Amino acid sequence: MIDLSAAHMESFLEMMSAERGAANNTLLSYEHDLEDAYSFLKQRGVKPTAATSDDLRAYLSHLAQQGFKASSQARRLSALRQFYKFLYAEGLRTDDPTGVLDAPKKARSLPKVLSIDDVSKLIGQAEQEAARSGGDTVARLRMHALIELLYATGMRVSELVSLPASVLAQNGRFLVVRGKGNKERMVPLSHSAIRAMQAYGTAMAKHDAEQKTPPPESPWLFPSAGKAGYLPRQVFARDLKDLAARAGIRVAAISPHVLRHAFASHLLANGADLRAVQELLGHSDISTTQIYTHVLEERLHQLVQNHHPLAKQAKKQD
Repeated sequence: MIDLSAAHMESFLEMMSAERGAANNTLLSYEHDLEDAYSFLKQRGVKPTAATSDDLRAYLSHLAQQGFKASSQARRLSALRQFYKFLYAEGLRTDDPTGVLDAPKKARSLPKVLSIDDVSKLIGQAEQEAARSGGDTVARLRMHALIELLYATGMRVSELVSLPASVLAQNGRFLVVRGKGNKERMVPLSHSAIRAMQAYGTAMAKHDAEQKTPPPESPWLFPSAGKAGYLPRQVFARDLKDLAARAGIRVAAISPHVLRHAFASHLLANGADLRAVQELLGHSDISTTQIYTHVLEERLHQLVQNHHPLAKQAKKQD
């Protein structure tokens, strides 16, 4: 029987170009991926039009053995899915063998985390600079408030820079944060975060009152002349790196998101419950928070090593 697989692949690429408007690079990528799968199946004596789910699963296993990353395997599978959907739609197959295949799971990289010492250096540097007189005092006090609030609450940077000015008028040690999906959550504030925020608010009010033409009252805690009306997160990220450099911390290791990770990791390392950290971070799913379980695992390991009778006995024998 004549193998029309090459012709079917060509027809598929023509359809992707004409009907889907696929870019040339996309078409070349599909072509390369399908030809690679075709070559593998041909060695197994299988035509692509007759390939089973097991044949395609074997192809993905072959890619893994060749050292392909999960992302590369997933891209090949995506190309195969499109191809077999085309064959099914054209009546060239009565089923889609990719329907039961699971996409290769990408390894979740552990988040970068600052040590407690590095966070202390960062906050200490911001505090020292905020206490200096002269120059742009408001900017220095703002930076100190931003750092204190971020590490005290673990807020997302977008939540932090868009805090309303009304938080200055509230009493108590809790802050209501509006997060993803417009959901509100309550986060506790440290005494140092409250003091830094109030010092910044006082300086802002004094600065505005001293202007010949006071700026219009802003609804934001960290106002800006930009389109959004509040401090752009990119500006905060840049200023944070500058602060880290002055504090003697490796600049590549710092970002607003890294401070959020530090907040979560340091809580867990000191005994906080994973569910409580999930609530504080505003994660809707516990699986998102579980990326920090490496901290819990390390703490449990140390707990066993320090307190288990057999571990203690082994230490004595050493």
